Amino acid sequence: MSRHGASLGVFANYVAGKGGIHCPLAIQTRRIASVLRAIVAAVCLTVLSAFADESIRVGVYGPFTGGSSPMGISMREGIRIATQEINDAGGVLGRQIELVEYDDEARNERGAQIAQELIDKDRVVAAVGIVNTGVALASQRHFQQARIPVITAVATGTLITRQFLPPEHPDNFVFRASANDTFQAEMIVAEAIDRRGFRRVAIFHDATNYGQLGRDDLEAALAAKGIHPVAVERFQIRQADMTAQLRRARDAGAQAILTYGIGPELAQIANGIARMRWPVPLIGSWTLAMSNFIDDAGPHAEGARMPQTFIQEPTTAKRSAFLEAWRRQTGTTRIPVPPAAAQGYDSMLLLAAAIRKAGGTDGDAIREALENLNEKIEGVVMTYDRPFTKTNHETINSAHDIFMGEVRNGAVVFAYEEDRRRASGR
Repeated sequence: MSRHGASLGVFANYVAGKGGIHCPLAIQTRRIASVLRAIVAAVCLTVLSAFADESIRVGVYGPFTGGSSPMGISMREGIRIATQEINDAGGVLGRQIELVEYDDEARNERGAQIAQELIDKDRVVAAVGIVNTGVALASQRHFQQARIPVITAVATGTLITRQFLPPEHPDNFVFRASANDTFQAEMIVAEAIDRRGFRRVAIFHDATNYGQLGRDDLEAALAAKGIHPVAVERFQIRQADMTAQLRRARDAGAQAILTYGIGPELAQIANGIARMRWPVPLIGSWTLAMSNFIDDAGPHAEGARMPQTFIQEPTTAKRSAFLEAWRRQTGTTRIPVPPAAAQGYDSMLLLAAAIRKAGGTDGDAIREALENLNEKIEGVVMTYDRPFTKTNHETINSAHDIFMGEVRNGAVVFAYEEDRRRASGR
């Protein structure tokens, strides 16, 4: 027997607990093979078990403090509700979803920093969230560069899903589940001009990316009807006095004010109108539904109208279940910004479906799965049937998917009964 053969025999008998060379080499070698197979099987089982136990990490960020926080908190709770339902049903690919959450404070530079941390430190496989258009434009480029999908659940700037288009970017990793401002502006203008007959309107917008891009969309929608605004007024975040802007709009003969801003400043506009005893209606973007607009403006918020993807009424069984889940999760029936909550919830359902279809967590595979989802997904905003394609990363592609809301008695309701019937599928 060679020296190597003897060594194998000693090892085989040692493993077998024999303590010496008492068996022919062939028998000893078979024992080695058996032991090695058992070891390999045990290691494989351990690795597979660890893989099954490893969570799927998904980044979530938005403004959870500050003036935009009603939107951010509503979105986050909607995402959490969907995640809990998914995990309670066994997770995705046998793994639980783990949310990695950050407050971006509605600051562009903070959003960009968070995106880098989610990718480099937290190793997320995808991200869901983003409320402010400026934050989206500043941060989603990091996901694009890392080839990690991000679903914008709330931000509405039209440019968001068009930032990385062919031919410069063959693959776009940015998706959206909210109504972009092109559609909203068209609805706002149709409400003011076509339905209510105003011909002289003023635009009030904040100085953020959101407000300035929204102003551009409003001006384009008005121009399509041959109308030029009689005044275009810009205001700053946290500006408390809109008197000068309102006087200019009134002196220009404005019959309605079209708005693009967020709750606190919109409330200052409504309160300023009331102090001037100027009976001019507010018609604006979906943010007129924010709780801090309704609360800060009080009775002066009444009658404001805005596009909404979801109005807090149990018009379908799915919406009813979502509202009950919200009550259980938060202990209250009031949703600060119902569309943000619903869109956050739906975004997580879409992402989970894509990960299932991809069969793993590779970024390119998830992106391709999102572009080719072939199962119907019942959400709160709508039932999604092939919501995205390679060239279209928007779930909402028509004003038919949006309703006109109105503030009545401190809550947002359907402005028109025909919209309520449409939302109910009747």
